[in-house]
Amino acid sequence: MGQLIILLLEGLLLVISFLLLVPILVLFIECIAAVVLRRRTAAAQVPARPRIAVLVPAHDEAIGIGATLERLLPQMLDGDRLIVIADNCTDETAAIARMHGATVIERQDAQNLGKGYALDYGLKFLAVDPPDVVVMVDADCIVTDGAIAKISCLAAAEQKPVQANYLLTQSNSPKPEAAVSILAFTVKNLVRPFGLYQLRLPCLLTGTGMAFPWSVIHQVSLASSNIVEDMQLTLDLLVTGYPSVFCADAEVTGSLPEHKQAAESQRTRWEHGHLQTLFSQVPRLLKVGISQKRFDVLALALDLCVPPLSLLVMLWAATMVAAIADSLFFKTYGSLILLAFQGLLILISITVAWARFARHTLPLGTLLSVPLYVLWKVPLYLAFLVKPQTKWIRTARSVAKSSEL
Repeated sequence: MGQLIILLLEGLLLVISFLLLVPILVLFIECIAAVVLRRRTAAAQVPARPRIAVLVPAHDEAIGIGATLERLLPQMLDGDRLIVIADNCTDETAAIARMHGATVIERQDAQNLGKGYALDYGLKFLAVDPPDVVVMVDADCIVTDGAIAKISCLAAAEQKPVQANYLLTQSNSPKPEAAVSILAFTVKNLVRPFGLYQLRLPCLLTGTGMAFPWSVIHQVSLASSNIVEDMQLTLDLLVTGYPSVFCADAEVTGSLPEHKQAAESQRTRWEHGHLQTLFSQVPRLLKVGISQKRFDVLALALDLCVPPLSLLVMLWAATMVAAIADSLFFKTYGSLILLAFQGLLILISITVAWARFARHTLPLGTLLSVPLYVLWKVPLYLAFLVKPQTKWIRTARSVAKSSEL
């Protein structure tokens, strides 16, 4: 009986090790593709820049919306529209937006809260006189010069959704956990999507700096309180035949919240939403990909299987400890060897991503802080098991600032 239990435990450990191999291998392939392959960004072949409308959803964004609009307005041409959706605002957001020359529409609905509802309200406003392309930008983000033209022209040329390169800026002297968070964000929003682009595969939308042909975006409803509405929108459009295209040349930046509580709230929303989407949508994508014989759908399902980087490292480390104990007590080494190989893949992935895309802005010591960052995130994932966040909660804002990354 005791031998049977040992065999069952060893079998379980081996199964978990093989399950972990899938997201780790996907992460490795995406990071290596981003560094090694050199596919150039395709130039948008359109006769003229399309007529665009930029939607800026804003809920109590008076502190930073002025800086956002100041960088957007010079990128508007005759016939373009810059529309701020003042959503359930209790501050001077609407007045500041009007002062900067934006068209402002106000929405008051205490029952239906969330960015998705605000964007849906903006799309309905545009439906009377629809543009060629709709661009969506968060009210606390800075859009670099020329980015609007790049993503809108690419969306018009490809007739697909386009995602700009969305990164976070850091303070002059960031805490170690903030620096590692920015590195993880860079891997998720730049390195991995760029790797998928190099492999000619679609990417996930990241919520801001997104461009959509009107013929595509008007087909879907955004009216929901989904805490990761961008991720869900990606999958809905992908299934209907509109995979998203990554545009690394167009940059949008936001600021990592400086207050600890705000940062924790933001990370909780992002990561709980990612995990909920992973569990609910991967089976759907696999079914669609297999039934329709669409490799792009299967590829994005695999991409979605990669959990937040800190959780992936945490799961690997916990399994590695169990494998070490198993090898010491029962002299079996299969799981230990497999997990050691996976650890090497994780190390290579993070190192090459940092060296190629982040070493100029984040010191080498950032990599040494990864274990502490992972431990700091343990309560966040325990909270997901006990009480996952399901409602949209706005993150407290800092003033937006420009950065060249």
